[in-house]
Amino acid sequence: MALNMASANVTYRNNLVSDSKGSRPVKQMAAPKAVTSRVRAVSTFKRADKSSPASTLNFMERLPSEILFKILSYLNASALFSISHVNKLFNQLANDNALWNKIYVAELAKKKRWKPNRIDEIRDQDAGNWKWLHFKTVAECNMDCGLRRLGLISRYTGLPFQTENVLRSINVTWELTVSDKSGHKATYEPSWSEFCETSVTLCWTGGGCLPNYQQISTLQLHGVRRVALDCPGLKAPGFRSLMVKLDVQNLTKSAQVIGQDKLVALKLLEPGVIIGIWRGQCSVAFVIFTLHFHRLVERSILGSAVCPYVMPIIKPPFDDIDPEYGLHGYQLHIVLHGTACNIMSQSFSKLFCQRTQISDGLIQLTAISRTIHSRHTPLSRSITLPWRCEALQGTVENCCIMSLTLLDEFKKPFWCVTSPVSMELEKTPVSYDYDGEHYLIHYKDSDGQMKMKFVWMKEQEQFVLTCLVVYVTVSKVNKHFSREY
Repeated sequence: MALNMASANVTYRNNLVSDSKGSRPVKQMAAPKAVTSRVRAVSTFKRADKSSPASTLNFMERLPSEILFKILSYLNASALFSISHVNKLFNQLANDNALWNKIYVAELAKKKRWKPNRIDEIRDQDAGNWKWLHFKTVAECNMDCGLRRLGLISRYTGLPFQTENVLRSINVTWELTVSDKSGHKATYEPSWSEFCETSVTLCWTGGGCLPNYQQISTLQLHGVRRVALDCPGLKAPGFRSLMVKLDVQNLTKSAQVIGQDKLVALKLLEPGVIIGIWRGQCSVAFVIFTLHFHRLVERSILGSAVCPYVMPIIKPPFDDIDPEYGLHGYQLHIVLHGTACNIMSQSFSKLFCQRTQISDGLIQLTAISRTIHSRHTPLSRSITLPWRCEALQGTVENCCIMSLTLLDEFKKPFWCVTSPVSMELEKTPVSYDYDGEHYLIHYKDSDGQMKMKFVWMKEQEQFVLTCLVVYVTVSKVNKHFSREY
């Protein structure tokens, strides 16, 4: 019996070899059933070894959906989110509401935040959207942990120490949405960002993607809080918070060029926003937003996609005894910087204005007086604004970014602003103290003004700050302190 079986195997193999060499068809001996099944198994095994990933995927697709669903039920949120990008079938299966309901319940139980009546409330409001609810819950947990870290305040700036770390830990980024006159919209992530002492600078470079300057209709800046997922190469889901919306067509009429070099001209659309235009053209080289740290975390995550975060109004205690309440006890912290390094950073305390000195609806707070030489401050660097765009880079002279933080007598932020500014040559200054060219930086908005005066010391090759005065509108002081100056 064994001999007969071996003979049959040899004959069967010979027939297979004969066929494979393309020889004349021969009449094959029928192999026993056991041999046939064994050959089929070996043949199938060999095909599986030589199969491509696509063939394996087709094999998976041929499985019943119930089996695939059972397999997917063992995946965590990151793996389930990743596999939903494989193809349409897995996208449909991985977005099944029951799978995400299971993950959502497990996440709440793990974090011990489960409330018996919460499940019914969610079903009524967001039925069929357990995936969105899971991501929202995870993001809110991370957000709550981050916001608690903002309680440690710097006594110099009056701002949280951990602003940058919190933004990074809760996966906050920013997106720029550009709309043109034809109604087309495109959203871009920053090309680069730089954190400084009290502000962050965000830049989007053109690269042929941004529309022509004259064709831009609106710019919208959103903060985006992304869910922490272990999915390399995939953009995690995020929740958007509108921060700025600009009507570029209207702003273009009043936009001013604050500086230029051989390649680009910088147009200031409004405080905190500049567009770099290639000289001799209308194409956009880059768009830069500068954001002050005051309430930056809240503004980046607590608004909605269409409505910005509304900052709470916190008024100081009412005082009807002090006749000059709201005119003294101010503290100023000011920073001048480029896109990467500081030019100067200094704090000034106990600033005040006498009631008789109120003029033209402004309260004057002098930090550095021209007549007090001991307060004059030399700058460590020249006043320049470097820029970089794809393979090109340059430096605009006599421009920089100013970040101003004014605290009231209770050490609470009273006026905070970050914006690119320009330094202009003063043509008619008279000074017997310094022999050199005099320059002025003048910032102005609806809440106040700031003036800085410099002298260029040719021998030392550096600027000296000789005057720094902040002007706050009387209406802002009256509203904040409930006064009637």
